[in-house]
Amino acid sequence: MIFGDFASADAEDVRLAHTLKLPNLMLKKGRVLSAADIAALQANGIERLTGARLAPDDVDEDAAAKTIAALLENTGITARPPYTGRCNLYARTPGVLLVDQERVDRLNQISETVTLATLPQHAGVRRNQRVATVKIIPFAIAPDCIAAWRQAATASPLRLAPLAACRAALIMGVSASTSERLLDLTVAATRLRLESMGSGLALTLRCAHEKTAMTGALRQALAAGCDLLLVMGATISKDRADVVPAAIVAAGGEIEHFGLPVEPGNMLLVARIGRTPVFNLPGCARSANHNGIDIVLQRLLAGLLPSARGMMNLGVGGLIARQEDEETAEPEPPPAPPPRIAALVLAAGRSSRMGEQNKLLCPVDGAPLVLRAVNAALASRAAQVMVVTGHEAERIEAALAGQPVSFTYNPDYPGGMASSLRCGLRALCADTAAVIVLLADMPAIGAADIDRLIDAFDPAKPAVLVPEYDGRRGNPVLWPRRHFAELASLSGDIGGRGLLEQYAAEVQSLAFPSPVIFVDVDTPEALAELSAT
Repeated sequence: MIFGDFASADAEDVRLAHTLKLPNLMLKKGRVLSAADIAALQANGIERLTGARLAPDDVDEDAAAKTIAALLENTGITARPPYTGRCNLYARTPGVLLVDQERVDRLNQISETVTLATLPQHAGVRRNQRVATVKIIPFAIAPDCIAAWRQAATASPLRLAPLAACRAALIMGVSASTSERLLDLTVAATRLRLESMGSGLALTLRCAHEKTAMTGALRQALAAGCDLLLVMGATISKDRADVVPAAIVAAGGEIEHFGLPVEPGNMLLVARIGRTPVFNLPGCARSANHNGIDIVLQRLLAGLLPSARGMMNLGVGGLIARQEDEETAEPEPPPAPPPRIAALVLAAGRSSRMGEQNKLLCPVDGAPLVLRAVNAALASRAAQVMVVTGHEAERIEAALAGQPVSFTYNPDYPGGMASSLRCGLRALCADTAAVIVLLADMPAIGAADIDRLIDAFDPAKPAVLVPEYDGRRGNPVLWPRRHFAELASLSGDIGGRGLLEQYAAEVQSLAFPSPVIFVDVDTPEALAELSAT
């Protein structure tokens, strides 16, 4: 691979090292320049550029990342498609990650052109959570580098120990000062914790917080066939001779370790009755927030429960950040709020071509047309949904009863769409940056279509956004605020089509993946055809 400075005239097939932003063109880094790109660069006065030209046997960054990531896959870990020289590996199931650090270090020392980064040893992971990433540093690498990785990675240095499902019992000690709310919180947090690890809370028992009652509850849970016993006393155990540890011993158990160098979670006690593990829980187990019990429980379910000495070695990394810790850090400036984009649903028309029935109240797949349009707007990221009513306004509002929308009535609805636009624009919040005009008779438009327009809106360069499919434009259209006054001055039933022509230079077409932007219902035949599909 040759990396360096190239004359634009000689740069065809060169991969661009850095993104070039030109007045009417943006070429992103990594792009393989074509003859047309070269002509555009020269037309913009770009005579030289930085990039890379690959040799015939060089392996492209994505192909190299994919090949190396495949060497690291196994039954518990899978790679996803590469992008920009990176290939991520993910857990197939919940589990605990096991990393051979020595082998990872050895692989990373093969060449600076290839890197492998992983989560920490014994990290608890969810299904589909990223556990490692392969990154190719340059645009391409030589085949002998891949060969060296293949020779060194005869087996993956990554392994996922899956979590075995368990049937857990929660035993809660109760005293005169124990509140129902506290007990409910404990049950809810325990159930959530277990279910997040693929297990379940099978049995919940309450008993007096004293040795004999606790011993009986432990024996009940064992007799029920529970294979993990979790005990939350009315007070937290302070010694091996305290109520809960003493009850465990009385039930035939043995205390294995008391105390954990993890905060929160210091007061965890680990024991066994026969082969059944017993955890005397610390107070933080009443919270669903990550704490020491999660670390030890994940390890237990993965068959990797540390010994007493192993638990004592959890101190490095054992301080789990809490809210008060974060409050002492230097605060970051809050992100700029997203532009406020409203959805304006036009539902005032008389639907004269439909005959006697109001088309907006006609059901499609069980929901009136107007409700389908409003639901799509509500499910989108639009900051406000404003519905303009007119013809049969009371029936329209009844069809939308209970929906969190704003209504505005257009008394001039017989005059056409322009009057509804004017009425709706005037009713929008003063800080609305743009509006998406939705026609209520377009049943195929969904929330994703509306969000596609919202995502494309750039408040720094507010363009009129028009959806396009197969070279044709359709609806809905996004209008920036600077055009509101002219939209409000329109008349008749043509909407904003004239303004689209007047401001053609400011109109940006947005490619849509399907022809939903053309589907509307104006006649009984169109409704029947739609219902038949």
